Amino acid sequence: MWLIEKFNEGGVFMYFIFIFAVLSFALIIERYFTLFKKEIEPKSTFRNNLLNHISNGDFNAAIRFSENQNNSDSASLARIAKIGCTLRAQGAGDEEIQARMDEALSNEIHNIDRNTGFLGMFGNVATLLGLLGTITGMIHSFAAVASANPADRATMLSRGISEAMNCTAFGLVVAIPALVAYAVYQNKTDRLVSKITGMTSEIYHDLLFLTSKSPVQAVSNKSRTEAHPMN
Repeated sequence: MWLIEKFNEGGVFMYFIFIFAVLSFALIIERYFTLFKKEIEPKSTFRNNLLNHISNGDFNAAIRFSENQNNSDSASLARIAKIGCTLRAQGAGDEEIQARMDEALSNEIHNIDRNTGFLGMFGNVATLLGLLGTITGMIHSFAAVASANPADRATMLSRGISEAMNCTAFGLVVAIPALVAYAVYQNKTDRLVSKITGMTSEIYHDLLFLTSKSPVQAVSNKSRTEAHPMN
């Protein structure tokens, strides 16, 4: 009851702050489940298992292994690795593989980081709305005091300032959790992006070095072709 009373005393800007409070709370929950429940940091065991298939030249097994990671910690990395393995199995060149894997990496980073920045914006806007409501309320208070009875001016002014400050208080109540959550989630996002980017580079170089024919192999294949030409 007290909270509702203070809310009504804050003026029209309190309703805008309430809207941002709902948006911030919903986004905090969504980002928590996305960053801490779904997008877990990929494990090094994924690369080691994938490396075994690649070193044996079994790209079909590597692709199947990547597809089976949809619900695992390494789901984002697996989607990128699948593209690289599929292209290499089709005989694609190094530049094409790198370009397609970089494109997939950009998409994964976008999916991880797509909404986190809004928390910082919501926190800043809530603070500014609180200040705007306070300033507007004080302007109205001073305007009312100017035409009031001198004996009542002090009481009216103190009451008006008290009501105007409610807007700042509610704005800060919304802004502080939003900005704290933004800092925590941004730190988590940076760790995820750094981990996925590094392991994507490692998998690309695995594909590059383990599946490229060496000069000795090329000369040997050429000699066999010349010795047994096709009819």
